[in-house]
Amino acid sequence: MGPSTPEILKRVLAQRTRTTVADTTLMPAAVAVLLYPKDGDYCVLLNKRSDQVEHHKGEISFPGGARDPEDQDFLATALREVHEEMGINPSDVTVLGQLDDVVTRSRFGVRVFIGTIPYPYPFQPSNLEIAEVLEVPLSVLQSPGCLRQESRWNGGRLETAYSYAYNKHLVFGATAKILQQFLEVLDAGLKKEGH
Repeated sequence: MGPSTPEILKRVLAQRTRTTVADTTLMPAAVAVLLYPKDGDYCVLLNKRSDQVEHHKGEISFPGGARDPEDQDFLATALREVHEEMGINPSDVTVLGQLDDVVTRSRFGVRVFIGTIPYPYPFQPSNLEIAEVLEVPLSVLQSPGCLRQESRWNGGRLETAYSYAYNKHLVFGATAKILQQFLEVLDAGLKKEGH
């Protein structure tokens, strides 16, 4: 039996050079891409934001948010948000590494952490922040029917944006950009391992 998906991700993340964004005009933030085994597949944890949150109402996102002054670092921000939004104890998260920083349309500079949690997990989503918990299997995200692609000209350059359809939801924007990067890193790791 070969290495597990989290082991492959940890290796690939440790070997790649991460792109950081050092723009002080951006609102500092962090998110966590959390994986866990379920029904013979790995799932990625997403949530639908409520209409009561300040930013990105009703959008699909990873657990995360703006950095608070008392957060020791960006990882502390991600883990605090995971706890506040989903009721996941920070000590239950095993961090595998980081993806490239992402800038959102709303001017957040987001640090992206990849981690795993045990399953089954007793999620306790915040009634105030979370409208719905989405447990999206990797096999669905990796299937061609899930991916949507839209290209348009912007300032003389062709830009392509990706989105992912899952059940009645559409994952777009920064969350889709993070998901795309995550899937590319995973795919590179799987190819390297001969999968």
